[in-house]
Amino acid sequence: MRNTLLAFAFVATGFAADSGFNGRWDIRVLNEPRNRAWWLEVTGAGAPQMKGRFVGFPGGDMNDIQKIWIDGGVLHFTFDRQNVHQEYSAKLAGNKLEGTFTQNDRTLNWVGERAPEIKEKDDGTWREGKPIALLNGKDLTGWHGLVPGKDLGWTVTDGMLSSTGGANNLETDGKYWNFKLHVEYRVGAHSNSGIGLRGRYEVQILEDAGRPIDRHSNGALYSRILPTENVSKAAGEWQTYDIRLVGRDVTITLNGKMITKGVIEGLTAIASDPDEGKPGPITLQGDHGPVDFRSIVLTPLVK
Repeated sequence: MRNTLLAFAFVATGFAADSGFNGRWDIRVLNEPRNRAWWLEVTGAGAPQMKGRFVGFPGGDMNDIQKIWIDGGVLHFTFDRQNVHQEYSAKLAGNKLEGTFTQNDRTLNWVGERAPEIKEKDDGTWREGKPIALLNGKDLTGWHGLVPGKDLGWTVTDGMLSSTGGANNLETDGKYWNFKLHVEYRVGAHSNSGIGLRGRYEVQILEDAGRPIDRHSNGALYSRILPTENVSKAAGEWQTYDIRLVGRDVTITLNGKMITKGVIEGLTAIASDPDEGKPGPITLQGDHGPVDFRSIVLTPLVK
């Protein structure tokens, strides 16, 4: 009996320790040229059933983890698609995760920190500060490329900022917290871009007039919050976003129609800045397809 009790106590202690993996984690990938940030959610660790969701290397979506388990105090999860096998592992180091990613002969190290609780709500008590024009219509002053050493691939002509596709993603030198963001843009046929809020949460830009809506539609909070309807204009037409972000509360108005509203759970695939509790930059995605911008105005929201 004594041995049985000791064995039970040992198992119970292991389950209790394993439960430390539970929660949402903002992940910084170390020594990686694209400045990636990932997101991980673990539930049920330390119990018979555990699950996970992940935003990271499998692609641009939020994915349910295919296989996840804990062995000897180490968290493991894997993805398999077509001929690709990816392995992730992590251990608890205080209140952080220290992990590795492996695919074939490539290995990356990463560090996860617990996603902060953000209590601010878009409750009608916020007032507008002084608007900031993020585009000066002449050059890229105030912006820099996200990937060091890569050509920018953007031009400014007649007041318009343009990428022909395959460009370096841009982000502002400045960092911002709660704000309204007014953006005027246009995309060509079959093109795709995005706007990163705080360098973490992507508002999708997609040429998709007339298509059914999904988590990747124009106006979606990419892979997380669906728009209620498709109000996209045809390829080549100018369109307008008016976006509000307070804490994790986001509201997206496209072409004068409020179509997306909700609470952002965590990072999306555009993320380069994983510190969710701090101000972050505005990001423009230029590496997917041609896109033009002619106005980007940010208005801080303050108490």
